[in-house]
Amino acid sequence: ERHAGLGGLPVGTSGTVLALLSGGIDSPVAAWRMMGRGCRVEFVHFHGAPYQDRRSYEKAQALARLLARYQLQSRLHAVAFGEVQRQIVATVARRYRVVLYRRMMLRIAEALAARVHAEALVTGESLGQVASQTLANLATIEEAARMLVLRPLVAMDKNEIRAQAERIGTYEISIQPDQDCCQLFVPPQPATHMSVDEAHRAEATLDIPTLVSLALENTETTEFRFP
Repeated sequence: ERHAGLGGLPVGTSGTVLALLSGGIDSPVAAWRMMGRGCRVEFVHFHGAPYQDRRSYEKAQALARLLARYQLQSRLHAVAFGEVQRQIVATVARRYRVVLYRRMMLRIAEALAARVHAEALVTGESLGQVASQTLANLATIEEAARMLVLRPLVAMDKNEIRAQAERIGTYEISIQPDQDCCQLFVPPQPATHMSVDEAHRAEATLDIPTLVSLALENTETTEFRFP
């Protein structure tokens, strides 16, 4: 009797990528899809410490531990992002905060990727799913990074993503309540069309290299092995 396997390419044959891992449904599926294309995936999770509790970090640990079964080993880099967010909040208009959070996350992830020899960043963004994921905002967010940014879920809808999450076992973890750092200091109506020029003007008062260094100094790394 024959049964279909997961398919794809052997993990590691396509190089290493660094996936931004939230506590939500989408990003674990994006990481898993990259494993299927032969990538070894490292994870970076941004949490709101010291202004939020560690529930999102604990969820990210559970997700990274589960995903290790698909590549035998996973490393999770957890970045305390709350102080970076506080400085953005102090100087940037409310409606632009989410886009600038994401731009800073890509910068920090890119610096971390250089340390772990990752060749691309991976996100779980899906076009039009939330306010920050319009074409205009995705382009503005990506402009902050110099390296390749891959979005395996960009054309998938929520039902397709949920079905894959259930298939790979991450869904039940992802739906547990937590404190997502992107919800910290977030306005009720975030901007849906922020241009690159607007982002540059908004960031003019920020000391970006110092904020990136601060975040990297407040990063914890945990390794998971399967079995």
